[in-house]
Amino acid sequence: MTPYNEREVLKLLQEESTQRQGFEMIVAQYSEQLYWQIRRMVLSHEDANDLLQNTFIKAWTNIDYFRAEAKLSTWLYRIALNECLTFLNKQRAMTTVAIDDPEAMVVQKLESDSYFSGDEIQLCLQKALLTLPEKQRMVFNLKYYQEMKYEEMSEIFGTTVGALKASYHHAVKKIEKFLEEID
Repeated sequence: MTPYNEREVLKLLQEESTQRQGFEMIVAQYSEQLYWQIRRMVLSHEDANDLLQNTFIKAWTNIDYFRAEAKLSTWLYRIALNECLTFLNKQRAMTTVAIDDPEAMVVQKLESDSYFSGDEIQLCLQKALLTLPEKQRMVFNLKYYQEMKYEEMSEIFGTTVGALKASYHHAVKKIEKFLEEID
């Protein structure tokens, strides 16, 4: 298999006859990393798979509007993160959980997820992440798990590098505090 080359893929996307081939290369290149980014936000394997599919469907239907001002990965992350936010907002609206413990159902869902293979430490970290506001959680996930540069995140979120660094710093502090309290 030839290595992924974004310039070549962009050329394939410009021609109607090769557009599908180019898009298949995008799916092959980005499926796994997008899946895990989505999964860290919604926790459930089934929900993550659905949102990944939705992300690629949106990307395919809007591929003609992609202007290559940003990298394809940045564009895909932006779509995926918007899909996650929409999903989480709908889920929150449908969920009638006790006001004092909105994370309880999500933690229970995580603990009962047969696809979650993490040990006790991973479970504690996931619980700590659930205490963060969604955007802060997304920033933490991209920086911690994907090791994404702040400059690239800035393009995805449409915010400054300084704001992202502050967001990550606050997330780390909240996670540390949470983990200290359960120790």
